[in-house]
Amino acid sequence: MKAGAGLGVVGVAGCLGSDDKVTVTIGGTSSGSSTQAAGQALSRAVNEHGDGSFNVSVQETEGWTANLYEYDDDQLNAMGVDNNSIAKAMEDEDPFDEDPVDKLPHQGFMFTALQIHWVGLEGSGLESTADLQDGGYTIYPIQPGFGTRLLTEEIIKNAGLWEDNEINNSDTGDIPGQVEEGNVDALCLYGSNGMELSGWCQEVDVRSNDGLHLLEVDDNFRGAIEDHPGAILEEFEPYGYEQDVTKVTDTVVSWTLAAQWAFSPEIPAKVTKELARISLEHHDTLRESDNATPEFDLDFMTSTVIEGLEVHEGVADFFEENDAWDDAWERGEAE
Repeated sequence: MKAGAGLGVVGVAGCLGSDDKVTVTIGGTSSGSSTQAAGQALSRAVNEHGDGSFNVSVQETEGWTANLYEYDDDQLNAMGVDNNSIAKAMEDEDPFDEDPVDKLPHQGFMFTALQIHWVGLEGSGLESTADLQDGGYTIYPIQPGFGTRLLTEEIIKNAGLWEDNEINNSDTGDIPGQVEEGNVDALCLYGSNGMELSGWCQEVDVRSNDGLHLLEVDDNFRGAIEDHPGAILEEFEPYGYEQDVTKVTDTVVSWTLAAQWAFSPEIPAKVTKELARISLEHHDTLRESDNATPEFDLDFMTSTVIEGLEVHEGVADFFEENDAWDDAWERGEAE
């Protein structure tokens, strides 16, 4: 895998803008997404606490998995991306087996963990994931192109619940209307870091007419979560909903997906080092813009680093200077 080849004219990695600042262009997924909110919060924090040498621009994209293709096509120089998508791209596994990418970004640091879970709609008759075994239901496994969709689709397929049910492939911006019109029986929604639902999930909550309830997760589906290397099984009380979703069960069982900021090697090392510093020292500013911002610490920030793919030089410098570097990791070189 050719990680970090130079970007072309379309990409803006390391380029100077009209104000002679480096522009970090983050692939922030869709409007109303957790990544979009986190990226906008980071942009604000850079404006308030940065050294003035760069700025952050956040673009709408089709999702975490799709961001890797956008990067490969020289459309981005930074992105939010989940480790499951990165690992599959590194090994040319589905969906990258038929359409592989030629280059990958360097790793940065963790910025969020999305806790994906099932909810059923009033009138669907669904109370448990076991009911989905019967087939004939319409389910929404998140928008295609999202890293959350990739992981969710794999788990649902591994649990044997995919083929016999109807799959709704709407964009996240359209699914609240689908819910309001009663066109969906069950959805996979997610919140961030135990703090707040993603923006589009909040809209589903509001427009569901108090018709959502958590589904119980049977042993079969729980096993599919536990057997997937890209998922973390978590159980907790629901958060972020404006309605009572505990009509059937009061426990959320989630398949949690961690994500990191990743960067082109054309971004100077001093820039990504500064981004890491700001995230650690000023997460209070991040939270003023994005309520789902976690409490950044070094254990959190380093928890997404995987072996076999370079860590951006500036982030590596930051980890080393804060005694958080692991010699098993690979240090990248910024251009």
